[in-house]
Amino acid sequence: MATGTGLRVAVVGGSLGGLNAALWLQAVGCAVTVFERAPAPLEDRGAGIVLHQATIRYLALPGGQPVEQISAPATWLRYLDAAGQVAHESACAYRFTAYNVLYRGLLRCLGPDHYRLGAECLGFEQDAAGVTAWFANGHAERCDLLVCADGIASFGRRRLFPACAPHYAGYVAWRGVVSERELSPATFALLHGGITYHLLPDGHLLVYPIPNRDGAVEPGRRLMNWLWYRNVAPGAELEALAERRSSERWLISIPPGAVSARAVRQLHHDAAALPSALAETITKTRAPFIQVIYDIAAPRMVVGRVVLIGDAAFTVRPHVAAGTAKAAEDAWTLAHALRARDTELTAALARWEARQRALGERVLARAREAGEQLQHGRWPVGRPLPFGLYVEGDSVLGDVAGGGGHEA
Repeated sequence: MATGTGLRVAVVGGSLGGLNAALWLQAVGCAVTVFERAPAPLEDRGAGIVLHQATIRYLALPGGQPVEQISAPATWLRYLDAAGQVAHESACAYRFTAYNVLYRGLLRCLGPDHYRLGAECLGFEQDAAGVTAWFANGHAERCDLLVCADGIASFGRRRLFPACAPHYAGYVAWRGVVSERELSPATFALLHGGITYHLLPDGHLLVYPIPNRDGAVEPGRRLMNWLWYRNVAPGAELEALAERRSSERWLISIPPGAVSARAVRQLHHDAAALPSALAETITKTRAPFIQVIYDIAAPRMVVGRVVLIGDAAFTVRPHVAAGTAKAAEDAWTLAHALRARDTELTAALARWEARQRALGERVLARAREAGEQLQHGRWPVGRPLPFGLYVEGDSVLGDVAGGGGHEA
């Protein structure tokens, strides 16, 4: 990629979207610093991720990590019936990784000199020449461009669009991982080598393998990642689920170790009615967590010299497996827009925003439609998965090192 933009860029948010933004902007000659509010690295956050060309593009550059070393494959899509038998099986070609694997790889590429922990953004102001951002640690950063990659609870979005509130989708995802070694031979044999779905009248489950916390990808040493999407009424029912013993409430998710013992006992009780392999996978998980499902669409992705990418701009339901890919694609296309600009910065950002906002709206609509069908008994057994960023099916990995994707 050509260099020479010479812009000073501050990235707010040091998760996968922020790291992608920093790396791709560095590649076109920007001087980039990432500011992450957490006081410690984010390695223990998140769980399974469906790989996409956009997600893996930077790590697949020459000298990077082969995709086989950082992911687990699925060659079969299986649907289980109520008795736990395979109701449908078809070939597929997906790869799955874990949040911490991607995070460690991208952070290693960026290096510590450009990554600031314990730096919560408290405000920013912009003028015709640039942006000044202030942080809780007392630091003030002057930059040409401020990129907000700070996720679903984005401070940047709330500052720019205070009326843009998350819309609760009506359900949550219980999530967790369990070591393959802890599963019975029968359960491992049923789930091994594929991605497994189970449809219910009022929800659905899926299970697939991911690398272990130490990066191991060999069968038997990996983790089995599961999600159980359950309809939960807004108001008292959701609030009761999102309450810890300390009465602390969580808007976006209830992290591992923070879910109340009462809620976990109820989860295990309800899991007894599931096919035995799925029930075993859930009940052997030591620290399940909860992701509350929202739709969010910011009215703009660019306001002057402030840019929103990833979940900060569009938070989409997980069913199309495009959230991480969309953040990475936003970052990659932004770098291309700045590299290729033959006019002023404002015009380059406007062209980038038009394309990425249209993409965000399409992905949001596809994910919403898939979720409504999956959660209300309208998804047919055997239907191909809706995974994809630009179109359904583009999550099948091809020549990721060759670029692929959709260039800006």
